[in-house]
Amino acid sequence: METELPPPPLPPPQRSRKSALTRLNDCVAGSRVGKRFKVSERNTTFTTEIRAGTATFLTMAYILAVNASILTDSGGPCSVSDCVPLCSDTTISVGNCTGQGLRVVQPDATCKFDPVNPGYALCLEKVRKDLIVATVASSLIGCVIMGTFANLPLAMAPGMGTNAYFAYTVVGYHGSGNITYQSALAAVFMEGLLFLLISAVGLRAKLAKLIPKPVRISSSAGIGLFLAFIGLQNSEGIGLIGYSSSTLLTLGGCPSSSRRSLAPVVTAANGTVSLLAGGTVSSDIYCLRDRMESPTLWLGILGFVIIAYCLIKNVKGAMIYGIVFVTFISWFRNTKVTAFPNTDSGDAAYAYFKKVVDVHAIKKTAGALSFKSIGKGKFWEALVTFLYVDILDTTGTLYSMARFAGFADQNGNFEGQYFAFMSDATAIVVGSLLGTSPVTAFIESSTGIREGGRTGLTALTAAGYFFLAFFITPLLASIPAWAVGPPLILVGVLMMRSVVEIDWNDMRHAIPAFVTLILMPLTYSIAYGLIGGIGTFIVLHIWDWSDELLVKFGLVNGGSGGGGGGVNGSHGQPKEDGNALKAMEPEP
Repeated sequence: METELPPPPLPPPQRSRKSALTRLNDCVAGSRVGKRFKVSERNTTFTTEIRAGTATFLTMAYILAVNASILTDSGGPCSVSDCVPLCSDTTISVGNCTGQGLRVVQPDATCKFDPVNPGYALCLEKVRKDLIVATVASSLIGCVIMGTFANLPLAMAPGMGTNAYFAYTVVGYHGSGNITYQSALAAVFMEGLLFLLISAVGLRAKLAKLIPKPVRISSSAGIGLFLAFIGLQNSEGIGLIGYSSSTLLTLGGCPSSSRRSLAPVVTAANGTVSLLAGGTVSSDIYCLRDRMESPTLWLGILGFVIIAYCLIKNVKGAMIYGIVFVTFISWFRNTKVTAFPNTDSGDAAYAYFKKVVDVHAIKKTAGALSFKSIGKGKFWEALVTFLYVDILDTTGTLYSMARFAGFADQNGNFEGQYFAFMSDATAIVVGSLLGTSPVTAFIESSTGIREGGRTGLTALTAAGYFFLAFFITPLLASIPAWAVGPPLILVGVLMMRSVVEIDWNDMRHAIPAFVTLILMPLTYSIAYGLIGGIGTFIVLHIWDWSDELLVKFGLVNGGSGGGGGGVNGSHGQPKEDGNALKAMEPEP
């Protein structure tokens, strides 16, 4: 007798399996952390934020070495007391300086300049390492504050431009300026406190709102051109452009052996040549020959092509791939593209690179500020300059990055702006206590925004890398300039999109927008671009404002004012702009 077996049970319906990364992203998005940082609300994911933070950090990692080098040129807290006595014949040690015609020379103020006294040089090397750590610490603290409280994908670090002003104008090369390094730090500290106060009472936001709309819109594209300009130079880029004595800029791309530094000099009546008072020696910006023959230029161009192709194909992490590829190739010695040439500086850089892990404690720059020069006019001149640059420069950067990320509304407001303003002001105070120049929102944050960063997790990721930098500074300080240049250029391409929002048919808008856009890269200053744009806007509107005031006080009839004297479109389109007087008023 056969027994009929029941049919086998049907298999359970197959559910689509989520990848591990998708499950991780879903888990984080639904957690308290995800809700705190509004991950889902801003249409992003945890892994996207990590990738964006990585791209931001790699793009701005050059600041670790560059900022330290620039500020070290000021001499830091080093002084004549750090110089050591030398024998009149420098090839003989002081202990053996006893022969005929030999004498021990005691150091004086000239020991800080070429040829630099060995004792002073040793002090400078210690200061440079201190300043690398100070740059890391101030950037870390700034990123944590920005990410945690403002919840914005903006990284913080000592700003390029203000650090050069600090080192070469305020303190001067090896302390040859108007006030000491310690006093300059005190000026930055006090400026930071004033900046914090202005931000806390909301005055900074109101001041920023006074920036005319066409200037605000064009500043984003202007910063993009500024970034691209940096990426095309030798110091922080691929070196495609160089100095020309006749046209200022020209095609460069020559190898380092064919480049020379320049300096403003004067020739005395007796034929001696000396550096012009207040002048500084440039980096090697002048090409003597062999243009477009630099191997590092072509490696940088290859990195540019890799990133550009990845952007075309919408490959995630495009910026990171380009930076890592070029950096890895450049770490091999005895090649034409090495970041460690066979020179004294190259050997020193390679020796530092081989340490991989190095923890350095700040000894000379932390808490070095001094208020002894507070009664000097130069002290207050430096303080006011730092303040107005920070108000214009950092505020303009914040608004441009918010606009680039899509956070800003039509009035220029964006979520978290109060804490964003407080964040960079706090970071300035902290940075001055550690020994560095003003800290600001970094325009390289646009690289991470391009990678999809939309929350404070991007800034916190960058902060995590800065924390690791305490231990792996040798590796990060060895990312070459020609690896950083390509992403800076391509970020400039991405930031140009804002120009389509400018009303180019109305010359009252087009001219200030263009002045802002062009001055930022050519003056190497976001602040000067904003000043030029605002000034032009005021000049072009002064006739209309005067006309409105005369009508308001009944001095002229409303129908008779403004006849024929306006700039193209200014009187033919009265409905477009409304009341001209409102152009500079804070927007609601």
